[in-house]
Amino acid sequence: MGFDMIETERVAGKIAKKSGFREMVFSANEIQYCETKTNKFEHYAARFAAKEAFFKAMGTGWKNGTAFNEVEVTHDEFGKPEIILLGETRKTINEMAIGKISVSLSHLKNIAAAVVIIEK
Repeated sequence: MGFDMIETERVAGKIAKKSGFREMVFSANEIQYCETKTNKFEHYAARFAAKEAFFKAMGTGWKNGTAFNEVEVTHDEFGKPEIILLGETRKTINEMAIGKISVSLSHLKNIAAAVVIIEK
């Protein structure tokens, strides 16, 4: 299990100041989703927290062969959040033979949090 929380303003500041930060951390689908939201930085922050929580749940931290923008937070048809692994990250994590990944997101104006549970 992994848990993370982050200030929304911190994520907003990094996106505004650091060229390429958004693309390094978020997938194209996540960017498209967040940019359509009224309070987009709350959604970016929740996804950032989910990525951090995912790597904590892995027990390896940010492992070689993985990238933040290849850990994609999406939703199923009912709005339930899901984590989908992409590219080299998918290959690296698949070699570890993990099972089901569950994620829960929460965000307010100032803070976002996520819990990730990985079953083997």
